[in-house]
Amino acid sequence: MTMAQQMGNQPLIVLSEDSQRTSGKDAQSMNIQAGKAVAESVRTTLGPKGMDKMLVDSTGNVIVTNDGVTLLSEMEIDHPAADMIVEVAETQEDEVGDGTTSAVVVSGELLSQAEDLLEQDIHATTLAQGYRQAAAEATAVLEDIAIDVDEDDTEILEQIAATAMTGKGAENAKNLLSDLVVKAVQTVADEDEIDTDNVSVEKVVGGSIDESELVEGVIVDKERVSENMPYFAEDASVAIIDGDLEIKETEIDAEVNVTDPDQLQQFLDQEEAQLREMAETIADAGADVVFVDGGIDDMAQHYLAQEGIIAVRRVKSSDQTQLARSTGAKPVSSVEDLTEDHLGFAGSVAQKEIAGDQRIFVEDVDDAKAVTLILRGGTEHVIDEVDRAIEDSLGVVRTTIEDGKVLAGGGAPEVELSLALRDYADSVGGREQLAVEAFADALEVIPRTLAENAGLDPIDSLVELRAEHDSGNTASGLDAYTGDTIDMADEGVYEPLRIKTQAIESATEAAVMLLRIDDVIAAGDLAVADDDDDDDMPGGPGGAPGGMGGMGGGMGGMM
Repeated sequence: MTMAQQMGNQPLIVLSEDSQRTSGKDAQSMNIQAGKAVAESVRTTLGPKGMDKMLVDSTGNVIVTNDGVTLLSEMEIDHPAADMIVEVAETQEDEVGDGTTSAVVVSGELLSQAEDLLEQDIHATTLAQGYRQAAAEATAVLEDIAIDVDEDDTEILEQIAATAMTGKGAENAKNLLSDLVVKAVQTVADEDEIDTDNVSVEKVVGGSIDESELVEGVIVDKERVSENMPYFAEDASVAIIDGDLEIKETEIDAEVNVTDPDQLQQFLDQEEAQLREMAETIADAGADVVFVDGGIDDMAQHYLAQEGIIAVRRVKSSDQTQLARSTGAKPVSSVEDLTEDHLGFAGSVAQKEIAGDQRIFVEDVDDAKAVTLILRGGTEHVIDEVDRAIEDSLGVVRTTIEDGKVLAGGGAPEVELSLALRDYADSVGGREQLAVEAFADALEVIPRTLAENAGLDPIDSLVELRAEHDSGNTASGLDAYTGDTIDMADEGVYEPLRIKTQAIESATEAAVMLLRIDDVIAAGDLAVADDDDDDDMPGGPGGAPGGMGGMGGGMGGMM
């Protein structure tokens, strides 16, 4: 109390000497600049004519991609505000699988528009309220203009998959790949959910992309444990053992004194008998193929080969799960528990060679609830980028089947939303109206960026799009290849409704959170005790303004 009186009733904030504090407009400006920097770093990758980025890490590994979430996750971003924008991309990837770049670009533009209004003394909470109102209205408009799609409409699903992989190095074979993606998702779909983890992607360097194929079954990146085992089993009964085919060791250390060679032989005979019994139990159950989580003893391999059983060891748990879904086999924890009821079925189990590597193919199953997509390509970097495109396509097809609603692409939704929000702004009272109008302007960054990345005049393109939407053509979008304004629904360019709604919601929340921050306090260096003496060593995280420099350096290295 006395201290407060001495300070003239002013609040006293006590910080360490090394702490850094940024307050008021400086803090807002710093956060806005960080968010805009992140958005700008990926903006040129947007659209079918977006450019790629090359990322080189400290060990020399190279990634060439234009996938937004891949770029942002591989960058070493230190600034806390910038990291919030990265979280927008990660959320978009988790929820939908595509649209990460769009979400980040919209976030950056919302911050840019807010910066202009802050300079006009519009309060941050007023902006936040206006942005929230605009986002809610935008979601409602998107619901109104969405197109219903049946889960069996393969043509539209393939067009959605093709749209997601456009501009990601797979254009030459996108018809084939989109067909494979749709088949894969429809195959693994359950009644209540679709888990795309049940679609395995096997990358094979060699050949061309259009040689990719879908295997309705599972490919295990292993080979049979013994050369004496068959290469192929037809109409095979499949067993899955979540354990070892080896002699169990005691849980305690024990020492046995052997005084007679016959006693040692008895031990060896007993072990051999146990291994023989394991093999006979598998054979008696009727298994033709056995997949084992752990190891298989050499003697057990010998007896299994004598029974004509194909055995595969050290199978990953993810592969075991897919084998169980695909063949219907029920994993058991030990051989003793295995019965005929635990066996699954596969019309074909064979060891085949792909690009010089041996793998086990489990195919021709009754109800393939797990499939494998074999991707081929000329180089590792090409296949990696196609793999990212496939991952996006799987996500959008899954989302479309789950929601049953899509939108025309090519910037059409954003232009329609921009016009609708300007009309809506007239009904919003107070200064929030300015925030709603700013939100409408921010959404136009998507068609504007599509035009810029295609080498077109963004102003002319935007004017033409506005005119088309004013006349009621809600599906009019920008053809990045010709520069014309066309009906994207007729062209077959579709995106799931959830891509846009999730992007708007995430971008708005991130922008609002950053705008409401008016004080950034960064802790000073942490005191760390040295092991050898009691002297303190400076270390720990850098301050918030200093962290921004770390991010800028990282981005500068990339760009």
